Amino acid sequence: MPLYEYYCETCDGIYEQLRPMREAAEPWPCPQCNHEGSRVMPTSFSAFTYRDGYPRRIPDDGKFWHLGQKVSAPVSGPVKPNEHPEINKPTPPPQKTKGELSVEAEKKRLERQQKAAEEVERKAAIEVWEKNQAKKKPEVPPLAV
Repeated sequence: MPLYEYYCETCDGIYEQLRPMREAAEPWPCPQCNHEGSRVMPTSFSAFTYRDGYPRRIPDDGKFWHLGQKVSAPVSGPVKPNEHPEINKPTPPPQKTKGELSVEAEKKRLERQQKAAEEVERKAAIEVWEKNQAKKKPEVPPLAV
């Protein structure tokens, strides 16, 4: 049942009453002085609907509210309590300076150079080992008769 407002001229009071719609226009006795009060049309009216489980004011502009601030979507996914990803944006990592970037590039270049030198050294050691193995005569155990 809807809630209606009534005005009593005798005691100059406004009161509310839950009534069926078919009886809304009929007067209702004032709770203080028991005189008939006439129905008053409200000065403000706000209608609500539900969308995605959230109460929405009509007309709906498609935005959502999070702790008093407008956001474009409701909270979804894992977030800290009372935080919204649009409002509490994570701070981005600091940008590296040109000097830091050049130092990193130099380190990478030196690491590649060192790996290449180690690879050349490893291949040379393998060649020496293979030459030594080729020089040795294979020892064949004597056949037992």
